[in-house]
Amino acid sequence: DPQQLELATSGKRKLRRFIVIDEVVDELYGSKVREYFEENNVQHKILALPTTEETKSMDLVLNILQEVQNFSIDRRTEPIIAIGGGVCLDIVGLAASLYRRRTPYIRVPTTLLSYVDASVGAKNGVNFLQCKNKLGGYTPPVASFLDRSFIQSIPRRHISNGLGEILKMALMKHKGLFDLLKRHGKYLLDTKFQSYSGSADHGDAALQTTRIAIETMLEELAPNLWEDDLDRLVDFGHLISPELEMRVLPSLMHGEAVNIDMAFMTYVAHTRGLITTEEKEQIIQCMRGLELPVWHGGCSWSLIKRALMERLKHSGGQPRMPLPTGLGVAEIFNDTTEETLERAYKLWVRD
Repeated sequence: DPQQLELATSGKRKLRRFIVIDEVVDELYGSKVREYFEENNVQHKILALPTTEETKSMDLVLNILQEVQNFSIDRRTEPIIAIGGGVCLDIVGLAASLYRRRTPYIRVPTTLLSYVDASVGAKNGVNFLQCKNKLGGYTPPVASFLDRSFIQSIPRRHISNGLGEILKMALMKHKGLFDLLKRHGKYLLDTKFQSYSGSADHGDAALQTTRIAIETMLEELAPNLWEDDLDRLVDFGHLISPELEMRVLPSLMHGEAVNIDMAFMTYVAHTRGLITTEEKEQIIQCMRGLELPVWHGGCSWSLIKRALMERLKHSGGQPRMPLPTGLGVAEIFNDTTEETLERAYKLWVRD
């Protein structure tokens, strides 16, 4: 809006920003963030909060909204800025969508998982009654700012965690991405997704991998942003993992729980004859190469049955089970029998 731009740049009115930052990110980058706003003469309030799966609740949303109200923002021209991992982006997105019915917000992901997953799409939410993301909505951000330099300070396990969601897109939609992960997985973990000149053997694997992951995610999400169509390939790895993740909290991270789900579903696909033994082995080996767990003791047969029953409730009475039908190709199935699932489970546990 030219008028708003004129107002913002004319100096007649001081720019103001309300920022929510994860407290761990604040320790690492808070001084740089404050310096940035001060240098640009922006009046700002920075709220540092513990944003974890355990604190991802309406209480934290209301805490943020109380502070927003005290700061007093103009919902047309002063977007709320969220700087943190996926949980932080989810919580702030929900808070912004509720404040005066809808206040614009900006996502700044600081973990690999949020970089390739939470930064894309319209969803936000919080946990409720021990259920993952039970309360939420669809309010896209006005922008997502992607900066891989944040990723260099996160622990190796968190990089691996993000690789779980990248692998999901590779298995569902992109053989080239799968090959990249197989070839460069260890290098990406070692270099924490930073780009270095002089690494000729690897090209710019970090840029290629993240770009393809985001593009394939957008390709899948954009035509179905509000999830009117419940047949979604991006649900691969998300049939059993919500139940598992909440059950064993905080021992599994999101991408790890997703990968355990994907490992089991790879066995289901193999048991159904959709993929060969060699393809199944390639997938499991790639997971191990990315240092992702391929099994967890908490993922019992009874938990799987319960999770799939829950799935039926929320997907129109059909399981809508995405399964690989090769490397980088997939389909959605509604006809997997309990006998097939149990056979796959026994093989998975045995291996």
